[in-house]
Amino acid sequence: MLGHVSLGVRDLERARVFYDAITTPLGWTCLWDSPRGLGYGPSGGGEKINLFPHPDAHPPGPGFHLAFNAPDRAAVDAFYGAALAKGGADQGAPGPRPNYGPTYYAAFVIDPDGHKLEAVHQ
Repeated sequence: MLGHVSLGVRDLERARVFYDAITTPLGWTCLWDSPRGLGYGPSGGGEKINLFPHPDAHPPGPGFHLAFNAPDRAAVDAFYGAALAKGGADQGAPGPRPNYGPTYYAAFVIDPDGHKLEAVHQ
């Protein structure tokens, strides 16, 4: 399994506001914070996503997206609402995705740096 994923962001403070908002409904928190970056993950656990500032940061190419497990459908809904409220773009409102599986419930957004994100509950 993966230990963590690191993403480049152009504006660390903007990323902090966005990721603080979207990770809270998922039960995550900012585990480390420095001028050199941020690390998010479950409380009491290790970081799962790290954000590092770089003026030339850009998202990975087509086919890449990062999916966060959500504890329930309400968390998926809250993730989506928080993302749009904090500068994210809609890529698919919360709802069932029967083409992915009978219990697949997800929402899709793009963060302010262009990274494609999903929250999913199965």
